[in-house]
Amino acid sequence: MTITQSVNEGIWNIALEGRLDINTSPDLEDLIKDEPDEIRGIVLDMGKMNYISSAGLRVVLLMLKKMNKAGKTMKLINVTDPVYEVFELTGFTDILNIERA
Repeated sequence: MTITQSVNEGIWNIALEGRLDINTSPDLEDLIKDEPDEIRGIVLDMGKMNYISSAGLRVVLLMLKKMNKAGKTMKLINVTDPVYEVFELTGFTDILNIERA
């Protein structure tokens, strides 16, 4: 998985490419531990993701909890069909702010 990030006007943009699974989810989890202080929200771009596992779901949920606790926002954009289907099956569509591709 490739992770690209930038901060623009207080929004932390994180783009993911590839698979978010047991092997790659620790990379994203490590990244969010070092959240920039000045951010007021996260936009997670999943437009180039083709797979998410339960380990990936766990990290996304950790991110959401961290943002909610701090009173910040989190939005998932460009969510591909295979990833959206996993979110639907697990009920994550009810708790995440998702924009499909």
